[in-house]
Parts: sequence; structure tokens; C-alpha cells
Amino acid sequence: MNVISLTFNEFQENTYILYDETSECVIIDPGCSNAREEKILSETIEKHQLRPVRLINTHCHIDHIYGNQYIAEKYDLPLESHRGEIPVLEAAPQIAMMYGLKANPSPPITKFLDEGDQLTFGNTTLDVLFTPGHSPASISFYNAADKILISGDVLFQGSIGRTDLPGGNYDLLINNIKTKLLTLPDDVVVYSGHGPSTSIGFERKNNPFLQQ
Repeated sequence: MNVISLTFNEFQENTYILYDETSECVIIDPGCSNAREEKILSETIEKHQLRPVRLINTHCHIDHIYGNQYIAEKYDLPLESHRGEIPVLEAAPQIAMMYGLKANPSPPITKFLDEGDQLTFGNTTLDVLFTPGHSPASISFYNAADKILISGDVLFQGSIGRTDLPGGNYDLLINNIKTKLLTLPDDVVVYSGHGPSTSIGFERKNNPFLQQ
């Protein structure tokens, strides 16, 4: 599995395109917030001659859903996420107004993903991990074959997702990181919702939030 990372919007959010040798791809957390960023995303897909087959949100905070409508309409894809993120998605327009921002309305979540599900595209399988704490129902995606984790805003290089937003829970987040992510092999590469990639081993040894 190959990973393309594109950084968009005011929040410097990482949008991911995952693809394999079949040229099928999934788009995770499209953060493109204007026509220029939408063009960058679609031209990247065209450059690699990919065929989008799934649109997924790890969670539904505004910076991760800006491009949902654009991707859903352009590639005729339903939105997939956890059922517990519906209230977060529905609150996004009001949250955008609080930041003085304007966001296109997102399509609703119509395909629900949960702990233990396996998400497939091409010849690739992603295991769905339920990792709430940053948001009420965040999910992460683990590809065991290539040792890649898409963590959303759960785990960052040297940090963790903030828990002071509605639905956040610090103790729950720490517990999920320790019991579901740090149990993965040290050499698993972690692609986060913001900032650079890291590894499970590095975070296990160096992340100050995980040393207690």
C-alpha cells in the first residue's frame, strides 16, 4: 500500500490518499477548503492514474471534512465513518462560524465503520480500530501487511489529540492509545492528522503523554 499525504486548510490538516497496484484508492479526511486545494487533490489523483473507490473520515471535526462534498460529488462516493461521529458532523457548520470560517455542507455518513471491521480496496485490507477520546467516535486504520497506521488526530509525533473539544476525554484517549495503538509493532509507521509521520516505537519511548 502506498500513501500520499497532502496538507490543506488553515489548520494544516493532512489528507491521505491510499492506493495499491490495482490503482484503486481511498481518500481519508479530505481537508481541501477552497478551489485551489480541491484542484491539487484531484490533479494528484489524476497524476497517479488512480480510481477513488472510498471516501472516509477518521472523525468529523471541521478541518477533516472540508472536502467531503467535493469528493463525494466528483467521484460519486458515499461518506464512511463511525456512527458516533454524526453529531460532530452535524455541528460542523456552527463550529466553522465560531472560527469565522465558511464550509460547504458535508454529505451525511451513510456507510458506518466500527471496531473490528475490515475495510478493503484493490488488494488491500485495513483493520478499523475504535479510538475515541479526541472526538466521540474517532477511528484509526491499520494495514498489517505494510505496517501502516492512519491515526487521525489520536496520536501525533511527540503529542496526542487535544481533548478539550466537545466529546473529548483525556483518560479515554490515553487508554485507547496504550491498549490499541502501542500494542502494534514498533516499526509501524504512523500517519497523523497533523504534522510529520512517526512510528509506534518512537512514540512508545519518547511521547511525554505516554510515559506514565
